[in-house]
Amino acid sequence: MNEKTYLPDVMYANNTTKEKLLTANQNNTVQPVALMRLGVFVPKPTKSQIKNPTVDASELFSNLAIARAEGYDNIEITGPRLDMDTDFKVWVGVIQSFSKYGLKTNTIDLKFSEFAKYCGFPSKRLDKGLRKTISASLVRLRAKTVSFMKGKDDAMKGYATGLLKTARFDAEIDRVVLEADENLWELFQFDHRVLLQQHAIKALPKKEAAQAIYTFIESLPAKPAPVSFARLRERLSLMSEVKEQNRTIKKALEQLQNIGYLDCKVEKKGRENYIIIYKRNPNLKPSDLGID
Repeated sequence: MNEKTYLPDVMYANNTTKEKLLTANQNNTVQPVALMRLGVFVPKPTKSQIKNPTVDASELFSNLAIARAEGYDNIEITGPRLDMDTDFKVWVGVIQSFSKYGLKTNTIDLKFSEFAKYCGFPSKRLDKGLRKTISASLVRLRAKTVSFMKGKDDAMKGYATGLLKTARFDAEIDRVVLEADENLWELFQFDHRVLLQQHAIKALPKKEAAQAIYTFIESLPAKPAPVSFARLRERLSLMSEVKEQNRTIKKALEQLQNIGYLDCKVEKKGRENYIIIYKRNPNLKPSDLGID
């Protein structure tokens, strides 16, 4: 197999081996920029929020080899809503598992307890309830579908896959088997990924809007243009009134400033608010955040 197809054990920043190494481990997770900018992992829904949002990924997924080769121009991500509090942690576990075991294969088999550790759950929490929670999250990840389409009616052509191709787990024998679609792991090539620090996410427990906005902001270029609240409302997939959504965003920004990650200000242009980002601090230390 082509080793570059799958998530490598060691990754390089800025498309060159001369730059800083990007390594997936318990402190860092290497994620596709596209998934961090799109509303794939979002805050838990309230009764007024859509449960199964459809995400238009046409622009950000258009450079994938499968899209270019087949001419797919309508790319959507559908399926159950994935939250930041549990589903993103389990997804981080998926990424770290493939980082360690998936260099030469797209199917990996590891202990359930080891997988839970990669998700960031302490071993003392690995009880029946947590196993059930992780298993349910794997089902949701498997059900998150990425569809590539082109043409209409009789001329329509498409390809459907998922964030996970298959997920098999057996708590009794303590095993989990994960299979990835190599057509999507291309997302992890040099110019498609971002290094996220686990410290920042751990410093924002239960603050899912702040966690989601963190992943979005950290995926932006070095000198980002002002970001509209409209773009963040889309990223969070909130369905409450705009005023309430804006309050949620402002509170999340304050939380990111409070942990020392973000230096920014909010400016209003016309009827819309924009974030002016002055500085991001991706190198937060646990001791600075008061976490273990």
